[in-house]
Amino acid sequence: MKPFRPLRGGVLLLTALFSFATHADNTLRIGYQKSSTLLTLIKQRGDLDKTLAAQGVKVSWHEFSSGLPLLEALNLNNVDLSADVADTVPLFAQAAGASLTYYARETPSPAAQAILVPADSPIKTLQDLKGKKIAVTKAAGSHYLLIAALKKAGLRFSDISPAWLTPADGRAALENGSVAAWVTWEPYVTSAQVEQHARVLASGKGLANYQRYYLASSSYATANPQVLNSVYRALKQEAAWLKAHPAEAAAQLSPLWGRLPVATSEQANAQRSYQVEPVKKSDLTEQQTIADAFYEAKLLPTRIDAQAPATWQPTTP
Repeated sequence: MKPFRPLRGGVLLLTALFSFATHADNTLRIGYQKSSTLLTLIKQRGDLDKTLAAQGVKVSWHEFSSGLPLLEALNLNNVDLSADVADTVPLFAQAAGASLTYYARETPSPAAQAILVPADSPIKTLQDLKGKKIAVTKAAGSHYLLIAALKKAGLRFSDISPAWLTPADGRAALENGSVAAWVTWEPYVTSAQVEQHARVLASGKGLANYQRYYLASSSYATANPQVLNSVYRALKQEAAWLKAHPAEAAAQLSPLWGRLPVATSEQANAQRSYQVEPVKKSDLTEQQTIADAFYEAKLLPTRIDAQAPATWQPTTP
């Protein structure tokens, strides 16, 4: 597989011109994905929009299929701020030359991603993955989980055949038998267990911590610290509310997650820490381990210093 590289040439120029034209007013463009639980709830509630409107800032929301295209959009100045993405994703953006600032993180949730196989699969151990076709989303946290799991089993990435699929396509591939295993994250893990009776071959426990990071373009973070402060405060408040009201949160998320049963949504949420904290440089130690693993697998074009990006600190607790 060729290493990830940013878009070039005319496409980049047109994108930049389009971004400038559409961002002339005072608008905060937020990118998110379905697994961006806290900001999905915040968007649904509308409180952040109201808070920022009082500061003269309008919010526009943009949904992406997964973390990599979301940070590509951040890199190309199509969005200003990203909801949470898996720990692997910023590393690919950094290798592509993106100027990013970490403004928050969710503490580790290793059980929130897993390698799934059909209930009646003959695959019983990680070693049994050798020679198999495995669905995985490129550059997602699940991608690193697969690398770590294969290494633990004494296998190389070349010992399996990856099928680079979005979560929706990965789920379909596992269901129709075109892949032997699927590596994914919540709420897809719990949904597949409940609805497809998929079996967890291995979760991230002992393999990958699975932290989720919130990022902004460095230029936006530098120019708009008060906006980031409002977003950070909203995240902390939403996390506290979700932990105190898990059933109510699940009921709100269920229709947004493809009408998952409320009990399934609540079970999926239970696997995530949803503990929002500022990012310190010392928090990025595992980021370097992940970056080195991707470089050694020839998935990153160059070695990177995972602690090089800026970290923003809130002025409110």
